Amino acid sequence: MSAIVEAHDGSAEDQPFRVEQHGIDFIPESERWATPRNIGALWAGTSINVEYFVYGALLMGFGFSFTTALSIIILGNLSYFLLGVASLQGQETGTTAFMISRAPFGLRGSRLMSFFNWITQLGFETEGLILIVGAAIVLSDMGGFHVHSAAKVVFIILAAAIQAVMPYLGHATMVKVLRALIIPFGAIFVVFAIYDVMHGSASYKSTFGGWQLYTAGLAFTFALSGLGWTEVGNDYTRYLRRDAKRSSVVGWIFISTSVPEIFMMILGALTFTFIPKGGYFASAGAWNSANPFVGLQSQHTIPSWIIAIFLVFAIVQLFGINSLDLYSSGVSLQAMGLRLKRYQAVVLDSFIACGLTIWAEFQSTFSLYMKEFVGVIIVWIAPWLGVFLMDWLLRRYRYNAAELQRSDPKGLYYGHAGGVNWNAIVAFLVGLVCSTMAYSKAPPPINFPLHWMTPVSNHFGAFYCSGTTAANCGPAGWFGGADFSVPAGILVAALLYFILEKATGSVAKQVARQKELEPNL
Repeated sequence: MSAIVEAHDGSAEDQPFRVEQHGIDFIPESERWATPRNIGALWAGTSINVEYFVYGALLMGFGFSFTTALSIIILGNLSYFLLGVASLQGQETGTTAFMISRAPFGLRGSRLMSFFNWITQLGFETEGLILIVGAAIVLSDMGGFHVHSAAKVVFIILAAAIQAVMPYLGHATMVKVLRALIIPFGAIFVVFAIYDVMHGSASYKSTFGGWQLYTAGLAFTFALSGLGWTEVGNDYTRYLRRDAKRSSVVGWIFISTSVPEIFMMILGALTFTFIPKGGYFASAGAWNSANPFVGLQSQHTIPSWIIAIFLVFAIVQLFGINSLDLYSSGVSLQAMGLRLKRYQAVVLDSFIACGLTIWAEFQSTFSLYMKEFVGVIIVWIAPWLGVFLMDWLLRRYRYNAAELQRSDPKGLYYGHAGGVNWNAIVAFLVGLVCSTMAYSKAPPPINFPLHWMTPVSNHFGAFYCSGTTAANCGPAGWFGGADFSVPAGILVAALLYFILEKATGSVAKQVARQKELEPNL
């Protein structure tokens, strides 16, 4: 059996380069072909990733010194441990993250969480398309073809169509392709690393600083590393056997994600120190522009042919990364209750992502889009994760897979009145409010949704504003604009859910019923 798994990475029902029929339905043990190492290979293929290279450069754009950014990169990527832990429920249940969310939130309550996740995955898909088109534009300019507005739209439409192919085919196809991409992409990034070592500056000085700015950088890194993936981990571990060793699952996922991303973000941070020439403001202007790849086009340190190969590889890889986002957004649409097959949801998402990318391409810069998007990620994923993991602990790591698939009012996880578990919803909403209150908002004219000024946290611009611009940035608040959104969201939601469940005993009753249904576990 192991030889077969290595050969095609799929079962009889889930083979590479064939349309996968599974959606949010239960994956039986006979079709669970994956091992922890297979899942690790999938995540490794996503983590040797040009997006993280760009994130490293954007992090330097905060104004950090290289050594400060390095410490943030290492600490921020420890959040991949959260992804490992938040992936253990899939092997137990054989289904996706937001089907499992029926346990804490109820049938209809979980649909709200699925909606938030769908929006998030659309955001990641849009990010990927922006970078794909940006790389294609730079390549075209290098080849002597100037890309006008109409051509940009054509590029976006073509990219949206191409990116749908792998998630349309399904899980086994993505595993096989992403694993195959590890070596060639690793090679081109090693070449890039050589130039970074030769020309980058580990002694690069900070332009701005302070512990408040440090917390904002950590929140940025948390959101775009482990925290930002926690809601999709079970979409892939559902193909693991139920008895797969939990420590192996967490270990393979953590090592396969954190180590490559640390490497990639360091490369991006080092590249910021010498491309383009002219110091912090020249580099920040290039990497924070509408197209972060523009800085690579105008420099003369790295040969243009290497840049061209790098951008071609980046385009191919970004299509692979977007396939994961499309796959998860497709099953999120199904979890919301839409009567769509998984591959039909992928096609629908591709159309929507295409429209969003056209809007973002002409209405925003990439860095502004990312900073707004990071806020959206943090304020809902942090409290959702707090509730999700606390519920898992209260259930002593067990669910009844058959009951999760039921949608009738007599189902174990249907929820209370109207199919909603209000303990989880209240804890989630309070956690969302606390996360939003502790979020460090960008300076005007950016208007982050759902954010209001509080003494706990305030305008992100408090780190930078002085003189006549200080009035536009608002008061410094108690903590000078420091960002506590991630721990506030996770811890407040988890603690409140624990208190409410201990007071009502709802989960305890379900655990007793689970034992009756599966007495041998």
